[in-house]
Amino acid sequence: MLAGQVSAQDIRIATFAAPLGRKGPGLLLRDLGRADDQIDAVAAIVAQVAPDILLLTDVDYDRDGLAMQALADRMGFAHSFALLPNAGMATGLDLDGNGRVGEARDAQGYGLFSGDSGMALLSRWPINADAVQDLSPLLWRDLPWATLPNGPLWTDEIANIQRLSTTGHWIVPVQTPDGPVTVMAFSATPPVFDGPEDRNGLRNRDELLLWAHALDGDFGASPQDYVIAGNANLDPMDGDGLRGAMAAMLTDPRLTDPLPRSSGGFAAADADHSGDPALDTADWPDGAPGNLRVSYVLPAATWTVTGSGVFWPPPDDPNAKIAEAAGPHRLVWVDLRR
Repeated sequence: MLAGQVSAQDIRIATFAAPLGRKGPGLLLRDLGRADDQIDAVAAIVAQVAPDILLLTDVDYDRDGLAMQALADRMGFAHSFALLPNAGMATGLDLDGNGRVGEARDAQGYGLFSGDSGMALLSRWPINADAVQDLSPLLWRDLPWATLPNGPLWTDEIANIQRLSTTGHWIVPVQTPDGPVTVMAFSATPPVFDGPEDRNGLRNRDELLLWAHALDGDFGASPQDYVIAGNANLDPMDGDGLRGAMAAMLTDPRLTDPLPRSSGGFAAADADHSGDPALDTADWPDGAPGNLRVSYVLPAATWTVTGSGVFWPPPDDPNAKIAEAAGPHRLVWVDLRR
């Protein structure tokens, strides 16, 4: 089934790590109110794919929700939801050990300001905000079976305040015409930009582990009719990071990997690519880190998958320029039926 073609019985859920974060608060709202080629490309892609529920994983949060409402209106969604992300949330500590505090790497998650590069859930149907479970405040050390870093950049003082979620982990009920669907939304840290303690690599792995615990019922009742969606920043076969964690999630019998593909990803394959390049969701320079599969929509095994894809047209397709203009990430979508 092609993007934009979904039957009346299906639910189309998508995630997009389109870079809608800006370098300061209020700048996204400014850019939404004027000509902006990148925002235009993002909106054009969303219009073509036409998801019923869309998770954006790199979008600035504003307390009054003005930018989120402008995005929802621009993209044709009646409902939206967002929470203040951990990204940019000040800790008051020198987390990177460079002798200065208050910098992007000293926040709970990398960010220049409070609300930097958060998440937003857009939906054609009502979102039950009162029933949202926000796991974002969970301290890393309090995650069962967490693997914490060792070394001078990990102290008791840091452990006492360091949250696990780089951006957030939300469990969000959406009321569709055929019944509720629970979106488990997240955006994890890149498993790089650290030192020999592998702080980001370990954190990235444990951000996936949190979902396994949630499905086990360790944070309350186990979610029902759920879909895990977001940017894991981890490929199961290529690139940096503890790739086995992603491979384990993709083979969890409670989940279905729809294996969304694109012809553009296949055409842009790196020479040293280990996996199926048609599954890739990000177009980075070869070897640094190269094209990778990092964004996912993973439904519970109880759903029937009727279609899936990655919006990555081949080079000879006129839409290829739109995909490039939107940024390095590609939108991933899955069609589901009960």
